[in-house]
Amino acid sequence: MFLGTHTPRLDDKGRLILPAKFRDELAGGVVITKGQERCLYVFPMPEFQRIADQLRAQPMTSKAARAYSRVFFASAHDEVPDKQGRVTIPGHLRSYAALDRDLVVIGASTRVEIWDKAAWEAYLAESEDDFADIEEGCCPAVCRA
Repeated sequence: MFLGTHTPRLDDKGRLILPAKFRDELAGGVVITKGQERCLYVFPMPEFQRIADQLRAQPMTSKAARAYSRVFFASAHDEVPDKQGRVTIPGHLRSYAALDRDLVVIGASTRVEIWDKAAWEAYLAESEDDFADIEEGCCPAVCRA
């Protein structure tokens, strides 16, 4: 499980050093793809395969499933982190997420998310009231204590 917030920097070659606490789980290979809210999702290969299987199970007649699958798979980039735990973020994904130099990498349970630092800070500021007002139906029982 991926947890926590980290603030690495993108190097001049578009590489990111993955947080040390995530490296073991990602060492077998990752898939980086467009996420929602203009961040990037980083999946360990088995988790990406699980999601791909779920998307494949959707009927081809579902317009939403077709649209999501197209963007999700067309933007995907797979690679194995190098010995220093670095991955290269392709230019099209850096552009999509407006990644420059200062990043925020968060653990989001089964995936890692990569954000431009300013975009993450803006997202947190915007969503704080929403977070405080989340209704029961969206949270597991432990949140409703």
